[in-house]
Amino acid sequence: MAHRIEQINELIRHELTTLLLSEVEFPRDCLATVTFVTVSSDLRHAKVGISVLPLNRSGSVLATLRRNAGRLQFLLNKKLTVKPLPRLSFVIDDTEAKAAKVEAVINQAIEEIEPPTDQ
Repeated sequence: MAHRIEQINELIRHELTTLLLSEVEFPRDCLATVTFVTVSSDLRHAKVGISVLPLNRSGSVLATLRRNAGRLQFLLNKKLTVKPLPRLSFVIDDTEAKAAKVEAVINQAIEEIEPPTDQ
């Protein structure tokens, strides 16, 4: 069953990525990407992670996705044969922003330990 859920996760992620490119109009100054889909074991719910650049546009992207959720669900129902098709819920995936902060802290610590040499 776990392998089937992984396949469904990837199938929904792939189809949603295609649909977002062709069917949803996001604000011009941002980029939204489907980073993950996690389907519940009973196939009733799917959490869809969305990465947004710049991160401060996350609210408007999430609002756009929620407005279009019914239409996206309908289009997925037409494309996929998974029954029942999980109900989509969108969340912001800020993993990249957190990774950038961690990298900045590490770089700062390295600079403090090994100050640049003047040559």
